[in-house]
Amino acid sequence: MDDRYAFVFTFIEASGWLAPLAFILFHIVRQFIFIPVVLVCIVGGILFGSVFGTLYSLAGLTLLSVGSYFILKMFPGLNQRLLKLKQKWFGQGAVLTVGQIAVLRLVPFVHYQLLNVCLMERRPALGDYIRSSFLANLPLAFFYTVFGEFISEFTPGIIAMILLGLCLLFYTLREKVKVIKWREFFHQPS
Repeated sequence: MDDRYAFVFTFIEASGWLAPLAFILFHIVRQFIFIPVVLVCIVGGILFGSVFGTLYSLAGLTLLSVGSYFILKMFPGLNQRLLKLKQKWFGQGAVLTVGQIAVLRLVPFVHYQLLNVCLMERRPALGDYIRSSFLANLPLAFFYTVFGEFISEFTPGIIAMILLGLCLLFYTLREKVKVIKWREFFHQPS
């Protein structure tokens, strides 16, 4: 292992509670320095292992979501801009389920704050939002932290199967709505 990585591991072992706290706070700060959530979760798996990395990432992501809730409530203009972006990506009137949001959080290029806005639309009350955010963050924190721990063992075929599985899961978790046209509903037999 590189001397740089050995230094990081030594610092984590020597700092005790400071490294997990810094990692949790880094989840909140990372959005301002444009570091993807996925990368931070992978680093959590490398540094802390699957169990503790998942717990720390989950704590950081949940705190980030709660902070986003209050920021979006304080700045309605920002909320409206994200809602316009949501309409571009998902279409007019699309309301995503918590399961769909959880799957979309696993996709690295989907904007995290955009998904927070979708979650706020689905669960506008703070308590419901926090519970739903925790549930939507759980697969993200677990999957990428474990991925970070075992990243060297994955082949391109396994990565392709994972992406295909995510697409199938997103399709399966959609909200099933049947649209009946006005003429069909009031169709009069001849």
